[in-house]
Amino acid sequence: MNLKSFSIIDNLPAPRVPNDRWHKLEYLFWVLPFVAYFLFPNHLVLVSQMMILALFALSLDLIVGYAGIVSLGHAAFFGLGAYTSGLLSARYGWGEPISALLIAASLAAILGYLTSFLVVRGHELTQLMVTLGIGLMLYEVANKATDFTGGADGLWGIETWPIFGMFEIDLYGKTGFFYSFVVLFLMFLLARRIVSSTFGLSLIGIREGTKRMPAIGVNVERRLVAVYTVSAAMAGVAGALLAQTTQFVSLDALGFIRSADLMIVLVLGGTGRLYGALIGAVVFMFAHHYISDINPVYWQFWLGLLLIVIVMVGRGGILGTIEAIFERRRERLAGGRS
Repeated sequence: MNLKSFSIIDNLPAPRVPNDRWHKLEYLFWVLPFVAYFLFPNHLVLVSQMMILALFALSLDLIVGYAGIVSLGHAAFFGLGAYTSGLLSARYGWGEPISALLIAASLAAILGYLTSFLVVRGHELTQLMVTLGIGLMLYEVANKATDFTGGADGLWGIETWPIFGMFEIDLYGKTGFFYSFVVLFLMFLLARRIVSSTFGLSLIGIREGTKRMPAIGVNVERRLVAVYTVSAAMAGVAGALLAQTTQFVSLDALGFIRSADLMIVLVLGGTGRLYGALIGAVVFMFAHHYISDINPVYWQFWLGLLLIVIVMVGRGGILGTIEAIFERRRERLAGGRS
């Protein structure tokens, strides 16, 4: 079975020369969360959840969209980050959020580095099975360590100290909103810098032709290990952010469903574009929240239908479809001038 038959691999964008310049629409995009802050003041917790999911999806896009590493166990790093931050507070009395984020990122990066050698040596189905296996093992460890993690009952008693000693996490989600936004934006800048560098271009080269890159002196395994480790660290930050803003961690943070949902997010938004992960997260959370309110039993049917339409009609998710529309428009205009 060849994974290139799947849209998430086949619909990757064409390679581009690294470009770190910002487009005007990008500035507008990052203003939208503040628009949502004023338009939906009673849904700030939901918006924060969208931003956390966007960060999680962004971490996966680094390896799927740019390096071509497929994964069905990325929740392992997300859950590790969530439990790290949660356990620091609930079991050890340390609720300082910034340092907890760094510790969570470090532990997730270590796990990512140690497991990367198993992942990057495989191809397609091997990568899926290895990453899935890692996620399932970590899930079972958390499930069995009931006295430590809370098991199926979840981890309670998490207390997040005020950020910088001044901004306390409130029930209305105002502090959580700005906290999540700042962390997401900083992580996005890091991801953008990575993919806009020559290192990012080498990842695209590896994705397009793994066997050709060593011929020009590229150490393929070393680069894949590096990006996989960074991706794991970013997923750990997203998990820790969820634990700090909700002050609760459940086994769901390590579950297969979370990893599968993340793939759906990327397919919806479009892989290999960074912004596709962000847009996909918003669409997925919006569908989950509002469609499930309309029909809590069959909401996944409508989400599945939306997914099929996007994959069949558009190429490369929502962003890929938009790019194709503008490209056809440019071709028509160019043909009209000639």
